Formats: sequence, structure tokens, C-alpha cells
Amino acid sequence: MNILIILLLIMSILLFVFSFFQNDQSSSLKKEVDDLSMNLYQETYQMNKRIKVLEEELLVDDQMMKKELAKSSKPIVNEILQNQVVALFKQGLNVEQISKQSALSQSEVKNIISEFLNE
Repeated sequence: MNILIILLLIMSILLFVFSFFQNDQSSSLKKEVDDLSMNLYQETYQMNKRIKVLEEELLVDDQMMKKELAKSSKPIVNEILQNQVVALFKQGLNVEQISKQSALSQSEVKNIISEFLNE
């Protein structure tokens, strides 16, 4: 019986010492998980940067489109009509009379006259 106890004690000591030299699989697994999470964070950061760049481009494009629409929404009065408005203005007609004769709104007539006076 004593021999069995001594033999079991020797075996336990050997197994205990052997466990120190055994590779720890949990540490390698932990390293893999850390690497994966770091890669995930990096990819997420890159995606967020790309999204911000796209949003800025869309915002700039949107602002440019609004400017273009504002320019195009301004009525275009052809040159002959402008010359007619200027000629009527030189003859001494007021804005209301000019707008009736030229079929333009009073604001358009005022714009044409102000452009003429600024020249």
C-alpha cells in the first residue's frame, strides 16, 4: 500500500512539472481573438472614413446642384427684349408701363434697368 501511495505521489509530481512545459492553448486562442478584434476595429475605422468622404462629396455635390438650380431658376431675358426695355426706359417710361409693353414682370424690368445703370 505504501508503494502505491509513493508511486501515485511521484506520478502527480511528474504531471505537475510536465504541466509547466505544456503549451497553453488558451493564450494562443486569446491572441487570435485579440488579433481578430483589432482587425475588426481597423476595418470599421476605414469604413467610417470612407463613409465620411462620401458624405462630404454628396454634400458638396448637393450644394453645387442647389447653386445650379438657383442660377437656372433665374429667368433668362433675351438681348432684344433687354434692348427694348432699355430703349423704353431712355424714352422716360416708368417701370409699370415698361412691364406692360414688354410682357415682363416689374422685378425683371427693374433688374434689366439696374444692370443698364450699373454699366
